[in-house]
Amino acid sequence: MSEKKPIRKAVFPVAGLGTRFLPATKAIPKELLPIVDRPLIQYAVDEAREAGIEQIIFVTGRGKTAIVEHFDVAYELESTMAERGKSLEVLEPTRATPGDIITVRQQVPLGLGHAIWCARAIVGDEPFAIMLPDELMIGAPGRGCMAQMVEAYNEVGGNLISVLEVPWDEVSSYGVIDPGSSEGALTVVKGLVEKPPRDKAPSNKIISGRYILQPEVMRTLENQEKGAGGEIQLTDAMARMIGNQPFHAVTFDGRRFDCGSKTGFVEATLALALERPDMGAEVRAMAERLLRA
Repeated sequence: MSEKKPIRKAVFPVAGLGTRFLPATKAIPKELLPIVDRPLIQYAVDEAREAGIEQIIFVTGRGKTAIVEHFDVAYELESTMAERGKSLEVLEPTRATPGDIITVRQQVPLGLGHAIWCARAIVGDEPFAIMLPDELMIGAPGRGCMAQMVEAYNEVGGNLISVLEVPWDEVSSYGVIDPGSSEGALTVVKGLVEKPPRDKAPSNKIISGRYILQPEVMRTLENQEKGAGGEIQLTDAMARMIGNQPFHAVTFDGRRFDCGSKTGFVEATLALALERPDMGAEVRAMAERLLRA
């Protein structure tokens, strides 16, 4: 087998309008809404860096410049904090090294597949990661979802998607895999099925917002017709690659929060707040008071 190229780049599709969170997202990108005190996008970027990703590619739309500014150096803020003797450590994860963040614009919302295709010139001929910030994936320290996927990629190469097992009653809300043989956390993917009825679902392993794909997917997306919803679907492009290249699913060892929904967003905020040593006890007491009311 030829030597595998390392996973150095990750594409973050962040051009969505965030309509489910209006009016909060009228002027603020949904990716900057905070889970406790860190914006949602920060969790995903930190996960990418933990996995050794060197270059972050934001596919943005109108009104999303604040996402890039979040990772810029805030001179006035840092100067004021320094003058007042406040530590700047809390801002360290928000500072990007020059050249580490690149943005491209998706002018027309034509679907996730189209958003990924917009980054084709930056991806070039390298395998790359895709990370959907709405999916908040929490693993053990040093063992985030993308780190687990990169470890699996170094073992088997090809294309990989992260999956999680859900109750069978929930499979009709997600894309699921048609599984082949399994070994540990790795499962061969024979096919992908979008939102199947429970009685026709080939498995209860859902696709959960993290991908490592070979650059050939860009050529597939370029020539692909519109699919469900009149949009260019990433799932359709991946399905065409199955059988032509190795394709595996990695069962994520950790927790997933669907922060694209309001209830999932609240759940994530509460769960992470309860784990914080600086506030967990107070939050637990507050929640117990509210439940007794």
